[in-house]
Amino acid sequence: MTNPFEPKPQDKAAWRQESAFDASALQDDKLGGGRNLDSILRIPVTIQVVLGSATMPVANLMKLGRGAIVPLDHRVGEPVDVVVNGRIIARGEVVVVEDDNSRFGISLTEIVGPPTNDLNG
Repeated sequence: MTNPFEPKPQDKAAWRQESAFDASALQDDKLGGGRNLDSILRIPVTIQVVLGSATMPVANLMKLGRGAIVPLDHRVGEPVDVVVNGRIIARGEVVVVEDDNSRFGISLTEIVGPPTNDLNG
């Protein structure tokens, strides 16, 4: 079974340069030979899965009540964004957790590398 968190081979070169998940970079001399690696790996991050968004006037927002439906900009079957501390790191599909059918999870389908500094795109 492949690791869903492992970048694709074509993404590895760019991803390794700036990735916060590259443990070998954390063990370099920058952090005193890895002494602080455990401290860094314990830093909590906020993970969000964005199913979609909507824009509406405040007047319509004030009319919302129990049972109201707010249409989102994503459609069924489109990948959802996985956001860590405000930055998109991956995309995936919503799935039902096998062990507990009352819970949802995300099956990662794409790892998003760091943003490029290329002015052309």
